[in-house]
Amino acid sequence: MADITTAAGSPRPPIPLLPVRNAVLFPGTVLRLHAGRPSSAALAADLKAGESLIGVVAQKERGQDEPDFGDLHPVATLARVVELGRTQDGAWLVVVEGLSRFALTSLASTEPYRWATGEDLPDRGGDTPEARALAEAVKERFARLAQAGASLKPITVTTRLLEDPGLLADRAASAMGLSTEQQVDLLAETDVVARLRAVLARVDELARVQEIRKKIDDDVRAELGKGQKEHILRQQLRAIQKELGEDDDGDELGALKKRLDDAQLPEEARKVADRELRRLEAMNPQQAEHGVIRTYLEWIADLPWSRRGEGTLDLKKVREKLDADHYGLDDVKKRILQHLAVLKLSGNPRGTILCLAGPPGVGKTSLGQSVADALGRPFVRIALGGVRDEAEVRGHRRTYVGALPGRVIHGMRKAGARDAVVLMDEIDKLGKGWAGDPEAALLEVLDPAQNKAFTDHYLEIPFDLSEVLFLCTANDLSTLSPPLRDRLEVIEIQGYTPDEKVRIARAHLLPRQLRESGLAEGSLAVTDEALAAVVRDYTREAGVRQLEREIGRLCRAAALEVADRDDGAHAPQVVDAGDLVPRLGRPRFTAEVAERTRIPGVATGLAWTPVGGDILFVETSRMPGTGRLEITGQLGDVMKESARAALTYVRSNAGPLGVDPEFLGRTDVHIHVPAGAVPKDGPSAGVTMFTALTSLLTGRKVRSDTAMTGECTLRGRVLPVGGIKSKVLAAHRAGLTRVVLPHRNAADLDDVPAETRAALDFVLVEDMEQVLEAALEPAEARPPADALSGRGRGAELAVA
Repeated sequence: MADITTAAGSPRPPIPLLPVRNAVLFPGTVLRLHAGRPSSAALAADLKAGESLIGVVAQKERGQDEPDFGDLHPVATLARVVELGRTQDGAWLVVVEGLSRFALTSLASTEPYRWATGEDLPDRGGDTPEARALAEAVKERFARLAQAGASLKPITVTTRLLEDPGLLADRAASAMGLSTEQQVDLLAETDVVARLRAVLARVDELARVQEIRKKIDDDVRAELGKGQKEHILRQQLRAIQKELGEDDDGDELGALKKRLDDAQLPEEARKVADRELRRLEAMNPQQAEHGVIRTYLEWIADLPWSRRGEGTLDLKKVREKLDADHYGLDDVKKRILQHLAVLKLSGNPRGTILCLAGPPGVGKTSLGQSVADALGRPFVRIALGGVRDEAEVRGHRRTYVGALPGRVIHGMRKAGARDAVVLMDEIDKLGKGWAGDPEAALLEVLDPAQNKAFTDHYLEIPFDLSEVLFLCTANDLSTLSPPLRDRLEVIEIQGYTPDEKVRIARAHLLPRQLRESGLAEGSLAVTDEALAAVVRDYTREAGVRQLEREIGRLCRAAALEVADRDDGAHAPQVVDAGDLVPRLGRPRFTAEVAERTRIPGVATGLAWTPVGGDILFVETSRMPGTGRLEITGQLGDVMKESARAALTYVRSNAGPLGVDPEFLGRTDVHIHVPAGAVPKDGPSAGVTMFTALTSLLTGRKVRSDTAMTGECTLRGRVLPVGGIKSKVLAAHRAGLTRVVLPHRNAADLDDVPAETRAALDFVLVEDMEQVLEAALEPAEARPPADALSGRGRGAELAVA
């Protein structure tokens, strides 16, 4: 590319133009430029080092990638290309030397790079005594400022500079580190005297800044000890803010103070926070304790000391929400509504503590979220299953590295409201380890008389939990310690009847599984007969968790059929009871009571387990021997004693019962309770063991439609037992129609759902004579001797 030269002040022919983002080239200075834009790279490829002349101009907006004429400053610099090179990534580096100013008049072309026309701008008034005097002043102050330690680029003062005040002004402007806008203003100034005055003013401003910086450095050095020199930069920043008179609302410490003020801390917490704030302000940020104190204050600021949720006291809306989310569970819903009614009438926001106890799958955990939604409060779930460390509940003391609050305070910060609904899930699954007993730590949390001032080990400040609505869930209350059990208001959820399960499946489970399977509403129709068959033949549970899995299998089978269709048709699929086997396989459960009680000695009893009620069978057998009683099936001591007591009663009443009084002298009796791998215990097996032994020894069958439970004494009295609702529901699920219960358990039948009571016939008994009358079939013709001896045969007994 040829050189372009013109006479001073005359119009300049088009010249290649290189826009730069954040730099200004002054005449008499050298600048290294990075040509990264496509147009700039194309220009660099055509340049020749030492020969080419180009225009260098600063653009107004740094982010403009391809600026137009209006995006460029009006004054540019004519420059000679001194050196060309490439970086490792292939980009161009162009070193240019400024020659003179010129004013841009237009862009002659923009492809492949910019060509600009302009007029030269020669200096004015440079050869005057005033200009030379100002140049001398700039030289002296510039040198004095450099000696004081200011960050300036060195200027070599030559005879040429002293003879050319305009060139000296340009060199000084380039060396002072001014902003792009300030450099553009100096470049546009062609009056040398005015330019020198502006440069001199900038030099004086830098001198004042340098004096302030020196004062700040002196203040910082006076505050720092010998071992704190590495923190000088942070101390300088603090001193700068102090010198400028800026407040700390915008810095981190100021923001933390504001958060603490907004938290509306109680008096005791405010005192602690203020004390820790003073320690934090006086502490070096590089100290390890600084982060510990800061984290502690952030925890205090984040807790809901005074914030409450936007709850509702509209009992009608709450009742509708609870009914929409859960079927049944009337006791829980009633208790929640009672809590709201007291809150509405008294205005006392005191919370309550409920424990939902029952088998898995009955909706205990999901009920917590529904209660929170109905009340309009935040909801937090705290999983306690497997927790073995007391610090998990109450937190770690701050003396430990990495200490944090416990799960209760974690949950309150997450909730963001002091009247949240907190669900403590699986409270009966707490463990006990070497680090303490977490169950003992819950005594304060779940005590309405103490939790107003709950103290976490980490905070060491009382926090008010009295407005929290605590909901606990458990499967087996027997594992809880008596003090913790005493603090809970227990609401037992025993399970659902088959009819209730069908309604729940229709209203909740089926729509949810349709959504999860990607099926449109109405694309799968499951009849009530099919749902009842799923409940009866494919599930045997107190809750509905397995029922939902089976419904999910139906929906996935329907989704596969829809996905396999090629015609795009989506006719609704109808699933009836007869369509279950191809989709779910063969039924898993059948009515086995009638089959297992077809011979004498078979009785059906009822049992309570942590996962709901159930029926159990006990197999008994008699064989020639010496009167030995064998008991197997992993039976506990109480159950073994019930078997011995039943045998003693039969022997002592052999005559009235029609049993040979001498049978035990020549006969061994064996009682086995399946399943053998499951431990069993409890006193309510007495009635069923006595009935089975009497049936075995008299040859009278036990009615196949009857189940029983109750404790039997040596005198034949029938004593009450627990878990009546669960046992009755289990009998109903198994297809039984008659239940023999102790007379003193009659009041417990009020807890049984009305439809279950209507489907069953209850026989209330006070002694074993009434039990035998209700449970045994009439005597038949005496069976063969081998049948009476029991060789090759067994008798079964279901126990509670």
